[in-house]
Amino acid sequence: MDNKTLTLKELKDKAASVGCKKALVGIDGFVDKIVHPVDQRYGPGEHFKAIPTIADFGARISSAAGKSANIELAPVVEKLGGNGPIMANAQYAQGVEVTYLGALGKEYIHPVFEEFAEKTNAISITDPGITHAAEFEDGKIMLGMMASLDEINYEHIVGAMGADELAKVFGESDCIAMVNWTMIPYLSDVFNDFLNRLLPHVKPNPNRIFFFDLADPEKRSREDLHAVLNIFGKFEAFGKVILGLNYREAEQIDELLGFEKLEKNPENLQAMAVRIRETLKVDTVVIHPVECAVCATEEGSFYAAGPLCQKPKITTGAGDHFNSGFVTARMLGMSPLAALTVAVSTSGFYVRTAVSPSLDEIATFISNWED
Repeated sequence: MDNKTLTLKELKDKAASVGCKKALVGIDGFVDKIVHPVDQRYGPGEHFKAIPTIADFGARISSAAGKSANIELAPVVEKLGGNGPIMANAQYAQGVEVTYLGALGKEYIHPVFEEFAEKTNAISITDPGITHAAEFEDGKIMLGMMASLDEINYEHIVGAMGADELAKVFGESDCIAMVNWTMIPYLSDVFNDFLNRLLPHVKPNPNRIFFFDLADPEKRSREDLHAVLNIFGKFEAFGKVILGLNYREAEQIDELLGFEKLEKNPENLQAMAVRIRETLKVDTVVIHPVECAVCATEEGSFYAAGPLCQKPKITTGAGDHFNSGFVTARMLGMSPLAALTVAVSTSGFYVRTAVSPSLDEIATFISNWED
């Protein structure tokens, strides 16, 4: 049975139970201002040619050395952002009952999060960061202002939520997803506090999923990264850990763990996932380059090609939609290969439409997916 047929069968058998699943997602929050850097302008509004690639953008900046430059950022849309809110929004669209914990506003919920906060019963810790996401044909550059995220620590979480309510929500959740470690200076401390001060008092659930996403850790020190990688395995005492990585992150962690670089192909991607999983002693490692995805679990390693989109409508949030698809599928008890297919399809639907799909829409997308 090919993976699309397998996935459609498993979705048909298991999707109906999604409304019974609960997820706690956190822990960042950004106001995303999507922009296109302007190459040449021909008139007002949308009458301009965008700088096409990151290399072209870099060349424009380099040419200003010793001089100056004025680069216009043409606004596309202002929307909720951050790895956590985008993932939570996607899981909500899939039918999961989501509670969000993060940075949505201190004195009041920021307007871009108002609808999101209402439907996810959100608890806000502090103000959101601000990101200018410059999109290009070959990727994006995120320029962030995030001083407010320094206030995310265990004491402020308990202050915003209450210790009893925090323990209750943890205990009721089938999945606890804590993402964007890179941008939150005290998140490793929060993880240790969860392990030492909270989880020993939470109702046990051996099938509970803990999902972690680092979110481009290149700017963090090797020592910090190594330390947090050693924390993830400790959550296995309270459930099953999934570590989600894009290809760049996987290469960085693979090298940090002392492995030799591998040529990029499906077999080596699976080998990388296997050795990272075994070294970190976690249940699952999933790696998602743009064109495919692999994962390693106790059942083995698996590969799924992706529905590559040559001209995406949006790319910011594609990885978070992938994560939501994979995690929701695993919450439903779907097999690793089917979960990968749901994940690449969730991301594939989103980049084509800028809309977070339901499970029915994901199934239709898979049915219509031409190789």
